[in-house]
Amino acid sequence: MLPRAAGSLPRAAVSLMSQAGADAAAWAAARRSRCRGCGGRPLDRAGRPYPVRGARADDGLVLRNGDFHTLDRRACLRLLGGVPVGRVVYTQQALPAVLPVNFRLDTDSSVVLRTAAGSELVRAVDGAVVAFEADEFDAVTHSGWSVVVTGRAALVTDPAEHERLARYGPDSWMPVGDGVFVRIESDMVTGRRLSGT
Repeated sequence: MLPRAAGSLPRAAVSLMSQAGADAAAWAAARRSRCRGCGGRPLDRAGRPYPVRGARADDGLVLRNGDFHTLDRRACLRLLGGVPVGRVVYTQQALPAVLPVNFRLDTDSSVVLRTAAGSELVRAVDGAVVAFEADEFDAVTHSGWSVVVTGRAALVTDPAEHERLARYGPDSWMPVGDGVFVRIESDMVTGRRLSGT
């Protein structure tokens, strides 16, 4: 028997690894296959189609990819209106920045937040295109959703609009002496839902 080169594997180990690779490839191909008569849903390990969890006729599901669902605009805005906190994604000194903020959806579906007039956030986002993300997840069931709003952010300067938002808009969770409102237009709204276990 010839000595093995350093780092090489015995022929039996290579054979086992090849078989395991073939089994894994066959399992992956079977898992990717679609079931006839079950709406094209992917199959689980036992060959059964995954169940559709939590889907209603009016829940705004547009595209299904396994247990990920793309949401339409109406469903995204409905979910966004039910949570108090999201994240503003913007550029600060040529670097990406993310800031958690509390917010409220306005009647025109724009995202409104309140902050201090002299804050770095106001200086960075006023007039810029930004993203706003909010989500809700359940770690136990591995389910949840995420919605992203992309649009131009602008400081609310109209006195009547400022007065209306002061009465009905969001209150900052941080103490804000000279509070101003920032509106993020909902030019593009996208969202996904993950159905858990």
